[in-house]
Amino acid sequence: MKHTGKTLFIITGPTAVGKTSLSLVLAKHFSTEIVSADSRQFYREMKIGTAPPSVEELNEVPHHFIGHLSVHDHYNVSKYETEAIPLLHKLFLTHDSLILTGGSGLYINTVINGIDDLPDPDESTRAYLKTLHETEGIRSLRLMLKELDPEFYAQVDLKNHARLIRALEVCITTGEKFSSLRRNNKKERNFDVIFIGLDRPREELFERINLRADAMVSEGLIEEVRSLLPCRELNPLNTVGYKEIFRFLDNEISKEQAIEDIKTNTRRYAKRQLTWFKRTDEIKWFHPDEQDEILKYIEESSIVIGH
Repeated sequence: MKHTGKTLFIITGPTAVGKTSLSLVLAKHFSTEIVSADSRQFYREMKIGTAPPSVEELNEVPHHFIGHLSVHDHYNVSKYETEAIPLLHKLFLTHDSLILTGGSGLYINTVINGIDDLPDPDESTRAYLKTLHETEGIRSLRLMLKELDPEFYAQVDLKNHARLIRALEVCITTGEKFSSLRRNNKKERNFDVIFIGLDRPREELFERINLRADAMVSEGLIEEVRSLLPCRELNPLNTVGYKEIFRFLDNEISKEQAIEDIKTNTRRYAKRQLTWFKRTDEIKWFHPDEQDEILKYIEESSIVIGH
């Protein structure tokens, strides 16, 4: 521990577990502010399908990085780092603690450890790779990456076309392997971290996921997705809850099937999130209802790091 006198409480866990509610409780308890690390809640057009905090919740506590982007904006984890770290520095001038919350593991890791300063590609390279994906499918990206950077090909999620495109952009722009430029050097931060993970019994979590999907549809998810049809190819909309409704609007599946698919795919996403976070030894896990235990853990951890 660095004993900086400033602490970032990180609240994470799978989708629908209850991160927003706990973050509000902690923010009020410590009279502080909340910074989002949920990469889909950044987009103002995706108000229903990403389950951002409600207007009432946003008014209760100051929030940052909620609805600050358009789906038309080009944004990535590198840009997030360049915006989030200066914001934290600014907020720490008036707060001893801040809350970072979300389920996007890569974005949280970037705040803690930083990300390599990789070059931005020129627009023609990005446009070429996007067109290649649209016309020839993801297999074309995999084959190109396997040829240009077999090391990264062996470890990347081959179903994630955005990650494939990003790696190829760097390979083509620099002439170097993406894997050789990813040094993964941990950057120095001027704050300590207390990492809290939230989880529930599987049946309980899945029931919450199912109920939330039904609630989203009742709140107007289909109408929201319909309004986004003209920009459906944009990367932010390659998201659970939107992809399934696009298929319904294309008459590929029924409304009932789309809703069922949202529930199934969200449960799968929650499992992947837990797999990611369970690899992090620093996370202390709690049930969201264990608020007293969480506060006690924070107080004990703060003593250890010199607060």
